Amino acid sequence: MTLELGDVVTVSGELGSGKTTFVRGACRALGVTEPVTSPTFTIGHRYHGRVDVSHLDLFRFRRMSAAEWGDLEPYFDEAIVFVEWPEAGAGVLPPARVAVRLEHGEDGTRLVTIDRGADPGIRHGD
Repeated sequence: MTLELGDVVTVSGELGSGKTTFVRGACRALGVTEPVTSPTFTIGHRYHGRVDVSHLDLFRFRRMSAAEWGDLEPYFDEAIVFVEWPEAGAGVLPPARVAVRLEHGEDGTRLVTIDRGADPGIRHGD
């Protein structure tokens, strides 16, 4: 699957399930060479690769308001956007092209579920 400008990828899972690690790998595949770090305390980062990539972390939000969306909207301009903890933005975020769900498996493994064309408000029960 090829991601394009304007695509939104939601990444959900419990704490420590590897959400930021997943986004870091996706950024590398999209040509980002700078360090990719968790935006938990800054809400978002913008990276430049072959295309611009935005990385948002909505962990600190309970439910996103329209006013809060206004602060995040520029991250969605001309970029591929990865959103951690997307359930906080349900009903406000643009529809996701891809929804990734990460879970802890047995023996330290990770279970990865990828749904194409998913809506961030449908199945993210963290």
